Amino acid sequence: MADKPTWSLRRLWPVLVILAGIALFFSLGGTSFLSFAELQRRHEQLALFVAGHYLQAVLAYMVIYVLVVALSLPGGAVLTVAGGFMFGAIAATCYIVVAATAGAVLLFLAARSALGEPLRARAGPWLARLAAGFHDNAWSYMLILRLVPLFPFFVVNLVPAFLGVSLRCFTVTTFFGIMPATFVYALIGTWLDDVVAGGGDIGTALSPAIIGALLGLALLSAVPILFKRFTVRRNKHHG
Repeated sequence: MADKPTWSLRRLWPVLVILAGIALFFSLGGTSFLSFAELQRRHEQLALFVAGHYLQAVLAYMVIYVLVVALSLPGGAVLTVAGGFMFGAIAATCYIVVAATAGAVLLFLAARSALGEPLRARAGPWLARLAAGFHDNAWSYMLILRLVPLFPFFVVNLVPAFLGVSLRCFTVTTFFGIMPATFVYALIGTWLDDVVAGGGDIGTALSPAIIGALLGLALLSAVPILFKRFTVRRNKHHG
């Protein structure tokens, strides 16, 4: 019988790198830089830098966004709003979706390689049953989790790695699923002055129409799950 995967240092090195990055971020006071207060203080400087060095600004912004997502650092909402302010809603959405997907994939791969297999081997049959149920409707479940941000972004990056979701499913659903919410937050960034004047609370800028649109998209992504359950029940009834 094959040996169970072990928690070796070689296997855990991606997690150790992430933990070191998080520790470095907080030790350097990173939370003060990724805040609405800092964005309010520096939004004029950012606007001037983008105007004079657009390509460098885009590259620096995307690298920072990848790191924030890959290390599960706080401040993603602030970065998204800042992107809308600096680049406009449409351009920022494009940059953010690419960077956020890249960062999410890095975290997903790190969690899957370091923790996913050992966790599934040690957790027992309950996790196997949960993974099997998730796997049957992985595309729809992932789209729902991405379209409606009910859970923290880093949680939705980690849990699929433990449940055996494929890299292809994870990447595609992340890329397309985060587009609507990303555009909404980037659009808020184009109204940065009003948001900051209102106290810097993103929630106050989310209108019922926007929230309704996101919920509608989530319901659409749930249609395959409902259809499959309806089909199974009908087959059992006629069988």
